Amino acid sequence: MIDSRLARDGTEIRRRRECTECTRRFTTRERVDDVLPKIFKRDERREDFQRDKLMTAVRKACEKRPVSMDALERMVDRVERHFQELGEKEVASSLVGERVMDELKALDSLAAARFASVFRDFQTAEDYAVFFASIESGGESQ
Repeated sequence: MIDSRLARDGTEIRRRRECTECTRRFTTRERVDDVLPKIFKRDERREDFQRDKLMTAVRKACEKRPVSMDALERMVDRVERHFQELGEKEVASSLVGERVMDELKALDSLAAARFASVFRDFQTAEDYAVFFASIESGGESQ
């Protein structure tokens, strides 16, 4: 091991290593594997909290927007940590979606609208207008 340091707000250890045979260097990351609640869907299915699935959704919402991958990682960390700290065994997917939208609003309102359009199944331009009006007023609608 060449180097070891804390990363991600102290929740992850980053280690730089070097292979003794080929001398190539690589990085490993170690995180505490916290217990996350099950997510229950609208159709009443239950599934494990999937960080990768959440990251894919927010990355897609932020595509071609001025939001860095670091900012997205930190946002997903906050969402994940929030649901860990709740201590619940199950959480509705709607709560996760609302939390993600709140986080995205702070990062990029257009990315939040993209996420909301899928999450809330927007059908008309009026749905977008209501969403942006709620952002401007600082409240929540729908």
